[in-house]
Amino acid sequence: MTESNTSATKQDAAMTDAGVDQTVLPHHSWLQRLYTGTGGFEVIGRRKFYYWLTGTIVALSLLSIVFRGFTLGIEFEGGTRIQFPASSGVSTEQVEKVYSDTLGIEPVSVQTVGSGSSSSIEIRSEALDTGQVASLQNALFDQFHPEDKNGTPSKNAISVADVSETWGGQITKKALIALVVFLVIVSVYIAIRFERDMAVAAIISLFFDMIVTAGVYSMVGFEVTPATVIGLLTILGFSLYDTVVVYDKVEENTRGVLHLNRRTYAEQANLAVNQTLMRSINTTVISILPVLGLMVVAVWLLGVGTLKDLALVQLVGIIVGAYSSIFYATPLLVSIKERWGPVAAHTKKVLAKREAAASGGKPVATERPEPRVRSAAGTTPRPGAQPTGKRNKKRH
Repeated sequence: MTESNTSATKQDAAMTDAGVDQTVLPHHSWLQRLYTGTGGFEVIGRRKFYYWLTGTIVALSLLSIVFRGFTLGIEFEGGTRIQFPASSGVSTEQVEKVYSDTLGIEPVSVQTVGSGSSSSIEIRSEALDTGQVASLQNALFDQFHPEDKNGTPSKNAISVADVSETWGGQITKKALIALVVFLVIVSVYIAIRFERDMAVAAIISLFFDMIVTAGVYSMVGFEVTPATVIGLLTILGFSLYDTVVVYDKVEENTRGVLHLNRRTYAEQANLAVNQTLMRSINTTVISILPVLGLMVVAVWLLGVGTLKDLALVQLVGIIVGAYSSIFYATPLLVSIKERWGPVAAHTKKVLAKREAAASGGKPVATERPEPRVRSAAGTTPRPGAQPTGKRNKKRH
């Protein structure tokens, strides 16, 4: 027997009376197990730990939302936006000082938008009346002398726009309607394509994504703008896609598992998570790279606040969505399945059979077996008895 045949023989499964797979597998590094998806990482079996971790993250997010709140943009709170071309050598600190000296209050934010010759200074402040706007325009013009499109210093180069808070409220209302419609359609699709329990677990996972993403924005003080709301709806689609990929593998692995006594539903689901783990990681990394590129372009090159807000919510949402699809959605599905129904009964049956086999005994029979009746052909007739059947012919 060659060395390869010997190795293959060692890897063959030796099934016990209880049907437990006693396969002797070769030792692989964690990177090899991650790449091949051989089921070496215990996710479902440690779901209590991941529930505790998930609950802690949700609790911190909710505490931050309740006590710290959000940094709302001008579109939600209302106010005035002042913008003018940035001359060489003009800094945001100088603009803030002019604003404070003129009006006696601090601006909400001052930032540089764009780069090079197209850069401009944008001031966001609370709502200003006509007199305050005129005083600020005069002060900014006297200090920085902004130029119009013709290259001539002009006060008209300083643009002023009033933003009403009702506009942000309309955006939020429409976003909530879109979110409700999205959740309903998703629930119906997953319930039809897969099953009801998967739909329930997926929707709960999406709520987790929204709460944690909002909590991160509250903790770090990111400004909430309409771009943030749009980005939040975008990352829900990414999270759902990753969850559906894992559920598709779970459905494939658990098909017919209730008719066998070798593995439980949870073990097959854990195998599905391992088999899709590398794909989820690759998808997450590939999705993060363009978002990071967008942040670099938006912050360091163009200075476009809208792109920055959109990139930030997508970066946070992609990471949170990848975590929830692997470490929360599938464990939650298994917990729902094992709570009641045929999966719960099957799991108890398999575990009881393994326990009996491990202790060296046999499973206790629930019904008393009927006594076996020997056939008349196999018995020796009494002397003088009438024949009861055909005699067995001796085969040569």
